[in-house]
Amino acid sequence: MTDEREHSDTTTAGPPDWDARAAGFDEEPDHGLRDPAVRAAWAAGLRSWLPAHPADVLDLGCGTGSLSLLAVEQGHRVTAVDLSPAMTERARAKLAGHPAEVLCGPAETPPVGERRFDVVLVRHVLWMLPDQARVLRHWRGLLRPGGRFVLVEGVWGESHPVGIPADRLTALLAPLTAEVRVERLSGDAVLWGKEVTDERYAVVAGV
Repeated sequence: MTDEREHSDTTTAGPPDWDARAAGFDEEPDHGLRDPAVRAAWAAGLRSWLPAHPADVLDLGCGTGSLSLLAVEQGHRVTAVDLSPAMTERARAKLAGHPAEVLCGPAETPPVGERRFDVVLVRHVLWMLPDQARVLRHWRGLLRPGGRFVLVEGVWGESHPVGIPADRLTALLAPLTAEVRVERLSGDAVLWGKEVTDERYAVVAGV
């Protein structure tokens, strides 16, 4: 699978134009979750990563809102944030009628004011942000006591790999969290719509 959020080389090509890519973003199996099996796999993942009770979830870099929709369908209240106006427009349409708010703004400093959340949910975004330690500290301040990070990340590419390895992310989280769990996702082809050989994982870290 070619995941534009995963494989865009921001060092050589500049930041991706997500507004231009929004119209086709959901064509990727793990973006649009249009295949029932892929959708069910991500729903099962979220169910195991998110709290069992209704919670306030902050979905950063939400794209078109596919994970946000799964979260609200599981009973959570979602605030979804994306920097791209075109992405947020599609997310609002997808989440219409659900207990969700969609905001346009940067993932690293989301425009949520003094609000606090039970979960900070981020998929394939952190690796693209500069000063990841600072970003994680800021996100830690958005969590209530007893809250958690749910971070889905990885490393992609062979000749010029990009991403953030799990051991590096867990090291960055160590001073901010009380417990960290890593779930390896590379072997679950259904999540991605095909077999993958690169490093993909989810980190669930309680504070």
